[in-house]
Amino acid sequence: MHENIFKINEKEYILPGSRACQGCGLSLAYRYILKALRENTIVAIPPSCLCVLHGLYPTTPVIVPALNTTFASNAASASGIVAGLDALGKREMTVLALSGDGGTYDIGIQSLSGAAERNTNFIFACYDNEAYMNTGTQRSGATPQGTITTTTPILTKQDPKKDFLKIMEAHHIPYLATVSPAYPIDLYDKFVKAKKIRGTRYIHIDTPCPPGWGFPTRDTVKIGKLAVETGLFVLFEIENGRFRFTGRSKTMAERGKLLPLVNYVKKQRRFKDMSIEQLKKAQSSVNSRWNEYLKRAEG
Repeated sequence: MHENIFKINEKEYILPGSRACQGCGLSLAYRYILKALRENTIVAIPPSCLCVLHGLYPTTPVIVPALNTTFASNAASASGIVAGLDALGKREMTVLALSGDGGTYDIGIQSLSGAAERNTNFIFACYDNEAYMNTGTQRSGATPQGTITTTTPILTKQDPKKDFLKIMEAHHIPYLATVSPAYPIDLYDKFVKAKKIRGTRYIHIDTPCPPGWGFPTRDTVKIGKLAVETGLFVLFEIENGRFRFTGRSKTMAERGKLLPLVNYVKKQRRFKDMSIEQLKKAQSSVNSRWNEYLKRAEG
Protein backbone atom coordinates (compact mmCIF):
# COMPACT_ATOMS: atom_id res chain seq x y z
CA MET A 1 0.00 0.00 0.00
CA HIS A 2 2.68 2.49 0.98
CA GLU A 3 4.24 4.58 -1.76
CA ASN A 4 7.83 5.70 -1.77
CA ILE A 5 8.02 9.32 -0.58
CA PHE A 6 9.40 10.34 -3.98
CA LYS A 7 6.19 9.10 -5.66
CA ILE A 8 4.01 11.58 -3.77
CA ASN A 9 2.34 14.06 -6.10
CA GLU A 10 4.69 17.06 -6.31
CA LYS A 11 2.01 19.60 -7.23
CA GLU A 12 0.94 22.00 -4.50
CA TYR A 13 -2.77 22.77 -4.13
CA ILE A 14 -2.37 25.24 -1.24
CA LEU A 15 -0.34 28.29 -2.22
CA PRO A 16 1.78 30.25 0.31
CA GLY A 17 0.00 32.75 2.52
CA SER A 18 -2.98 31.09 4.17
CA ARG A 19 -4.68 32.57 7.26
CA ALA A 20 -4.11 29.44 9.38
CA CYS A 21 -2.20 29.66 12.67
CA GLN A 22 1.52 29.00 12.75
CA GLY A 23 2.18 25.29 13.30
CA CYS A 24 -1.40 24.36 12.30
CA GLY A 25 -1.82 20.58 12.11
CA LEU A 26 -4.76 21.02 9.71
CA SER A 27 -2.55 22.88 7.22
CA LEU A 28 -0.10 19.98 7.17
CA ALA A 29 -2.86 17.40 6.76
CA TYR A 30 -4.76 19.36 4.10
CA ARG A 31 -1.65 19.77 1.99
CA TYR A 32 -1.25 16.00 1.65
CA ILE A 33 -4.99 15.34 1.34
CA LEU A 34 -5.18 17.54 -1.75
CA LYS A 35 -1.99 16.04 -3.17
CA ALA A 36 -3.64 12.62 -2.86
CA LEU A 37 -7.04 13.62 -4.30
CA ARG A 38 -5.67 15.94 -7.02
CA GLU A 39 -7.52 18.28 -9.38
CA ASN A 40 -10.90 16.61 -9.86
CA THR A 41 -11.97 17.35 -6.29
CA ILE A 42 -14.70 19.52 -4.79
CA VAL A 43 -14.51 20.30 -1.06
CA ALA A 44 -17.49 21.06 1.20
CA ILE A 45 -16.56 23.14 4.26
CA PRO A 46 -18.66 24.14 7.30
CA PRO A 47 -17.78 27.07 9.60
CA SER A 48 -14.39 26.00 10.95
CA CYS A 49 -10.65 26.61 10.98
CA LEU A 50 -10.69 25.34 7.39
CA CYS A 51 -12.90 28.27 6.44
CA VAL A 52 -10.21 30.56 7.84
CA LEU A 53 -7.51 28.71 5.90
CA HIS A 54 -9.48 29.09 2.66
CA GLY A 55 -9.77 32.84 3.25
CA LEU A 56 -12.35 35.45 2.28
CA TYR A 57 -13.94 35.55 -1.17
CA PRO A 58 -12.70 36.34 -3.78
CA THR A 59 -9.18 35.41 -2.68
CA THR A 60 -8.00 31.98 -1.51
CA PRO A 61 -4.70 30.08 -1.40
CA VAL A 62 -6.46 26.81 -2.32
CA ILE A 63 -6.74 25.89 -6.00
CA VAL A 64 -9.60 23.35 -5.89
CA PRO A 65 -13.26 24.45 -5.84
CA ALA A 66 -14.93 24.62 -2.44
CA LEU A 67 -18.44 25.19 -1.12
CA ASN A 68 -19.05 26.89 2.22
CA THR A 69 -21.94 25.20 4.03
CA THR A 70 -23.61 25.49 7.43
CA PHE A 71 -22.35 23.60 10.48
CA ALA A 72 -25.16 21.04 10.48
CA SER A 73 -25.40 20.49 6.73
CA ASN A 74 -21.90 19.73 5.51
CA ALA A 75 -22.56 16.04 4.76
CA ALA A 76 -25.98 16.92 3.30
CA SER A 77 -24.43 19.61 1.08
CA ALA A 78 -21.73 17.18 -0.07
CA SER A 79 -24.48 14.65 -0.81
CA GLY A 80 -26.16 17.26 -3.00
CA ILE A 81 -22.92 17.86 -4.86
CA VAL A 82 -22.60 14.11 -5.46
CA ALA A 83 -26.17 13.96 -6.81
CA GLY A 84 -25.53 16.91 -9.11
CA LEU A 85 -22.33 15.43 -10.49
CA ASP A 86 -24.07 12.09 -11.05
CA ALA A 87 -26.84 13.87 -12.97
CA LEU A 88 -24.21 15.49 -15.17
CA GLY A 89 -22.40 12.19 -15.68
CA LYS A 90 -19.23 13.49 -14.03
CA ARG A 91 -18.25 10.27 -12.26
CA GLU A 92 -14.53 11.12 -12.27
CA MET A 93 -14.98 13.83 -9.60
CA THR A 94 -14.18 13.23 -5.91
CA VAL A 95 -16.35 14.98 -3.32
CA LEU A 96 -14.67 15.65 0.03
CA ALA A 97 -16.62 16.88 3.05
CA LEU A 98 -14.04 18.13 5.54
CA SER A 99 -15.29 19.13 9.00
CA GLY A 100 -13.77 19.77 12.40
CA ASP A 101 -14.75 17.74 15.44
CA GLY A 102 -17.56 20.17 16.31
CA GLY A 103 -19.01 19.81 12.82
CA THR A 104 -18.64 16.03 13.00
CA TYR A 105 -19.14 14.76 16.57
CA ASP A 106 -21.76 17.33 17.55
CA ILE A 107 -23.52 19.69 15.15
CA GLY A 108 -22.94 17.70 11.96
CA ILE A 109 -23.60 14.15 13.18
CA GLN A 110 -27.20 13.98 11.91
CA SER A 111 -26.48 14.71 8.24
CA LEU A 112 -23.32 12.57 8.34
CA SER A 113 -25.17 9.60 9.80
CA GLY A 114 -27.88 9.93 7.17
CA ALA A 115 -25.35 10.07 4.32
CA ALA A 116 -23.42 7.09 5.69
CA GLU A 117 -26.61 5.06 6.12
CA ARG A 118 -27.38 5.73 2.43
CA ASN A 119 -23.74 4.93 1.55
CA THR A 120 -23.40 8.22 -0.32
CA ASN A 121 -20.40 8.22 -2.64
CA PHE A 122 -18.11 10.72 -0.93
CA ILE A 123 -15.19 11.01 1.47
CA PHE A 124 -16.04 12.55 4.82
CA ALA A 125 -12.95 13.52 6.81
CA CYS A 126 -12.94 14.88 10.36
CA TYR A 127 -9.94 16.95 11.36
CA ASP A 128 -10.07 16.44 15.10
CA ASN A 129 -8.39 19.19 17.13
CA GLU A 130 -10.55 18.23 20.11
CA ALA A 131 -12.43 21.51 20.67
CA TYR A 132 -14.16 24.36 18.86
CA MET A 133 -10.86 26.08 18.06
CA ASN A 134 -12.13 28.58 15.50
CA THR A 135 -14.49 30.20 18.02
CA GLY A 136 -12.25 30.23 21.07
CA THR A 137 -11.46 26.70 22.29
CA GLN A 138 -14.84 25.64 23.66
CA ARG A 139 -15.24 21.98 24.62
CA SER A 140 -16.74 19.57 22.07
CA GLY A 141 -17.74 15.92 22.16
CA ALA A 142 -14.17 15.18 21.08
CA THR A 143 -12.51 17.03 23.98
CA PRO A 144 -10.62 14.59 26.25
CA GLN A 145 -11.37 14.25 29.94
CA GLY A 146 -9.08 16.36 32.13
CA THR A 147 -8.77 19.19 29.60
CA ILE A 148 -9.09 22.92 30.25
CA THR A 149 -11.18 24.82 27.69
CA THR A 150 -12.89 28.22 27.75
CA THR A 151 -16.13 26.45 28.74
CA THR A 152 -14.39 24.32 31.40
CA PRO A 153 -12.23 27.11 32.90
CA ILE A 154 -12.18 26.00 36.55
CA LEU A 155 -12.90 22.29 36.64
CA THR A 156 -11.43 20.35 33.74
CA LYS A 157 -13.76 18.52 31.37
CA GLN A 158 -15.21 15.65 33.38
CA ASP A 159 -16.64 13.58 30.53
CA PRO A 160 -14.64 11.17 28.35
CA LYS A 161 -14.20 11.73 24.62
CA LYS A 162 -16.95 10.34 22.41
CA ASP A 163 -15.85 7.19 20.53
CA PHE A 164 -16.81 8.44 17.10
CA LEU A 165 -14.90 5.76 15.21
CA LYS A 166 -17.20 3.09 16.66
CA ILE A 167 -20.20 5.20 15.72
CA MET A 168 -19.05 5.38 12.11
CA GLU A 169 -18.07 1.72 11.97
CA ALA A 170 -21.60 0.85 13.07
CA HIS A 171 -22.85 2.32 9.77
CA HIS A 172 -21.11 -0.55 7.89
CA ILE A 173 -19.39 1.75 5.42
CA PRO A 174 -16.83 0.26 3.01
CA TYR A 175 -13.79 2.17 4.27
CA LEU A 176 -12.81 3.80 7.57
CA ALA A 177 -9.32 4.97 8.47
CA THR A 178 -7.32 7.11 10.89
CA VAL A 179 -4.43 9.37 9.89
CA SER A 180 -2.09 11.94 11.37
CA PRO A 181 -0.17 14.80 9.69
CA ALA A 182 2.83 13.64 11.75
CA TYR A 183 2.91 10.62 9.41
CA PRO A 184 2.23 12.17 5.98
CA ILE A 185 2.98 9.12 3.81
CA ASP A 186 0.43 7.02 5.71
CA LEU A 187 -2.07 9.88 5.36
CA TYR A 188 -1.37 10.32 1.64
CA ASP A 189 -1.68 6.59 0.90
CA LYS A 190 -5.04 6.28 2.67
CA PHE A 191 -6.59 9.20 0.79
CA VAL A 192 -5.27 7.78 -2.50
CA LYS A 193 -6.90 4.49 -1.58
CA ALA A 194 -10.15 6.11 -0.45
CA LYS A 195 -10.39 7.99 -3.76
CA LYS A 196 -10.68 4.66 -5.61
CA ILE A 197 -13.45 3.22 -3.39
CA ARG A 198 -17.14 3.90 -4.00
CA GLY A 199 -19.60 4.61 -1.20
CA THR A 200 -19.07 6.50 2.05
CA ARG A 201 -15.47 6.64 3.19
CA TYR A 202 -14.73 8.10 6.63
CA ILE A 203 -11.23 9.27 7.56
CA HIS A 204 -10.38 10.60 11.02
CA ILE A 205 -7.44 13.01 11.30
CA ASP A 206 -5.64 13.65 14.58
CA THR A 207 -4.92 17.38 14.32
CA PRO A 208 -2.54 18.96 16.86
CA CYS A 209 -3.40 22.61 17.55
CA PRO A 210 -0.64 24.75 19.17
CA PRO A 211 -2.83 27.60 20.56
CA GLY A 212 -5.68 25.33 21.66
CA TRP A 213 -3.55 22.56 23.14
CA GLY A 214 -0.82 24.77 24.55
CA PHE A 215 2.48 23.68 23.02
CA PRO A 216 5.18 25.49 20.98
CA THR A 217 4.40 25.84 17.28
CA ARG A 218 7.59 23.98 16.39
CA ASP A 219 6.34 20.84 18.19
CA THR A 220 3.26 20.02 16.06
CA VAL A 221 4.80 16.92 14.49
CA LYS A 222 6.37 15.86 17.80
CA ILE A 223 2.99 16.01 19.57
CA GLY A 224 1.35 14.09 16.72
CA LYS A 225 3.97 11.36 16.96
CA LEU A 226 3.58 11.11 20.74
CA ALA A 227 -0.18 10.62 20.33
CA VAL A 228 0.53 7.57 18.16
CA GLU A 229 3.47 6.22 20.16
CA THR A 230 1.49 6.32 23.43
CA GLY A 231 -1.45 4.55 21.75
CA LEU A 232 -3.79 7.46 22.40
CA PHE A 233 -4.30 7.79 18.64
CA VAL A 234 -3.96 4.56 16.67
CA LEU A 235 -3.23 4.41 12.94
CA PHE A 236 -5.41 1.79 11.28
CA GLU A 237 -7.89 1.12 8.52
CA ILE A 238 -11.06 -0.96 8.31
CA GLU A 239 -11.88 -2.06 4.78
CA ASN A 240 -15.12 -4.01 4.30
CA GLY A 241 -15.06 -4.90 8.00
CA ARG A 242 -11.43 -6.06 8.08
CA PHE A 243 -9.22 -4.26 10.62
CA ARG A 244 -5.48 -3.73 10.26
CA PHE A 245 -2.83 -1.55 11.85
CA THR A 246 -0.83 0.75 9.56
CA GLY A 247 2.34 2.79 9.72
CA ARG A 248 3.87 3.54 13.10
CA SER A 249 1.03 1.80 14.98
CA LYS A 250 1.79 -1.42 13.10
CA THR A 251 5.39 -1.14 14.29
CA MET A 252 4.25 -0.46 17.87
CA ALA A 253 1.95 -3.51 17.74
CA GLU A 254 4.78 -5.72 16.50
CA ARG A 255 7.10 -4.47 19.25
CA GLY A 256 4.36 -4.88 21.83
CA LYS A 257 5.12 -1.78 23.90
CA LEU A 258 3.63 1.72 24.04
CA LEU A 259 5.07 4.84 25.65
CA PRO A 260 3.32 5.90 28.90
CA LEU A 261 0.57 8.44 28.26
CA VAL A 262 2.15 10.95 30.63
CA ASN A 263 4.80 11.61 27.93
CA TYR A 264 2.04 13.11 25.79
CA VAL A 265 0.01 14.86 28.49
CA LYS A 266 2.88 16.70 30.19
CA LYS A 267 3.81 18.61 27.03
CA GLN A 268 0.42 20.43 26.71
CA ARG A 269 -0.92 23.26 28.86
CA ARG A 270 -4.50 22.11 28.38
CA PHE A 271 -3.78 19.17 30.70
CA LYS A 272 -2.06 21.22 33.43
CA ASP A 273 -4.96 20.70 35.89
CA MET A 274 -5.54 17.06 35.02
CA SER A 275 -5.70 15.00 38.20
CA ILE A 276 -3.65 11.88 38.84
CA GLU A 277 -6.90 9.92 38.96
CA GLN A 278 -7.94 11.25 35.54
CA LEU A 279 -4.53 10.37 34.11
CA LYS A 280 -4.80 6.84 35.47
CA LYS A 281 -8.27 6.46 33.97
CA ALA A 282 -7.03 7.78 30.62
CA GLN A 283 -4.08 5.37 30.66
CA SER A 284 -6.42 2.48 31.51
CA SER A 285 -8.69 3.46 28.61
CA VAL A 286 -5.75 3.59 26.20
CA ASN A 287 -4.54 0.16 27.35
CA SER A 288 -8.00 -1.37 27.04
CA ARG A 289 -8.61 -0.03 23.55
CA TRP A 290 -5.10 -1.02 22.41
CA ASN A 291 -5.66 -4.60 23.58
CA GLU A 292 -9.00 -4.61 21.77
CA TYR A 293 -7.27 -3.56 18.56
CA LEU A 294 -4.55 -6.18 19.03
CA LYS A 295 -7.21 -8.90 19.24
CA ARG A 296 -8.94 -7.58 16.12
CA ALA A 297 -5.66 -7.52 14.21
CA GLU A 298 -4.96 -11.14 15.19
CA GLY A 299 -8.42 -12.22 14.05
